[in-house]
Amino acid sequence: MKKLSFLSIIFASTFLSFVHAAPPEVATCVACHGPEGKSTNPIYPHLAGQHAAYLKKQLIAFKAGTRKDPVMGAMAKPLSKKQIDVIAKYYSEL
Repeated sequence: MKKLSFLSIIFASTFLSFVHAAPPEVATCVACHGPEGKSTNPIYPHLAGQHAAYLKKQLIAFKAGTRKDPVMGAMAKPLSKKQIDVIAKYYSEL
């Protein structure tokens, strides 16, 4: 029982540290791309460790409609330049 409690504490502290460290701009991204930028579903790409410039370029293209994807287009459309910068920086640093 002590082992289970210890593991629960470690899991909870790890989860809470992620929640605390992740900016609110990535809250929607996590649903498909995973909490650490590594999706468990092969249809969604890993974002962790991608170059910030690449991530910005892709988000801007989705937002502008020059890169077509119905889901990502809808997600990127309302993002401001600052939000795109925050998202790109966060995932590039994972």
